[in-house]
Amino acid sequence: MKSLIKKAVAILLLLFAIQSCKNDAPVLHTNISGKANDLVVVISEDSWNGNPGELIRGTLAQFQYGLPQEEPLFDIINIPPNAFQKIFKSNRNIMQVTISSTVLKPEMIIKENAWAYPQAVVEIKAQNVAQFESVFNENSGKILSYYLQAEKKRITANYEKYYEKTVYNILNRDFGVTMKVPPGFVIAMQKQDFIWYRYETPEISQGIILFTFPYESDSTFTTNYLIAKRDSVLNAFVAGSVEGSYMATEKSIDPLFKVTEHNKNYATEMRGMWALENDFMGGPYISLDELDAANQRVVSAFGYVYAPSKDKRNYLQQVEAMIYSLKLNKQAENDKINSQVKMGN
Repeated sequence: MKSLIKKAVAILLLLFAIQSCKNDAPVLHTNISGKANDLVVVISEDSWNGNPGELIRGTLAQFQYGLPQEEPLFDIINIPPNAFQKIFKSNRNIMQVTISSTVLKPEMIIKENAWAYPQAVVEIKAQNVAQFESVFNENSGKILSYYLQAEKKRITANYEKYYEKTVYNILNRDFGVTMKVPPGFVIAMQKQDFIWYRYETPEISQGIILFTFPYESDSTFTTNYLIAKRDSVLNAFVAGSVEGSYMATEKSIDPLFKVTEHNKNYATEMRGMWALENDFMGGPYISLDELDAANQRVVSAFGYVYAPSKDKRNYLQQVEAMIYSLKLNKQAENDKINSQVKMGN
């Protein structure tokens, strides 16, 4: 009798589980496919060759700022709707465009993990070209940011699992911060309030220079001040192989500067080019300068790439994900200070 009851209970539980899967449980997806920064755009040929295609390319395939050669933000693969089959549905980034009189209302929809994981999908619907242009222009910044953040999150997720513990532990012990960089990074130099760690092969070099300095006033977070501070540090500690050469910010290209928040702390981001003074090396950089109010200091993370015979977009994107993994050890204290400052405003 007990055996029959157990079997009956097991069958009921199985039926309940099946029904739950049908109704509420998340659908399991395959892993994403495609290379970093690939983006599939599902769109009719006429629309792709017309104004909708121009708008999409002008936003998503615009050139990445601060690279020595022209490289698009995304490598776009356009396919017509009737060719959008299983082989394409697992791509990491997808945009679906429907321009038809049968569309009920114009809209832009974000659908994460529609066919694969972790996948970024945007769907745009419009009744005609004019409506598409309106919807796209209204949401272009949001769409671009969504795809860029999706790529950064994928890289960061990988670093969360596999990172160089030696670098992590030294930053934690000696600098009151943590950062996750991939295995293979080594410490090139460490001084008071300064550390330089890098990954090098015969073909490329990726490096991060982290230093701290006292926060004195709001004028600290200006382009001129931050560049001058960084160049003084680079001049002192990052020498080239030629005597008298040293790393510096390239002045012939204006940096792209923006004020932002990182982990709810006041911060600025800068993109541009670096060069070796009195030598012929150079490449792109991205920097993050973050206020550590709890310690009355600024934490500066300067990430650079040197890859003279290769495209540099993806290498710089990897460095960007590394520096944005920066965390302050006294973040709880910073949260309290940030909250008080916002309340005061």
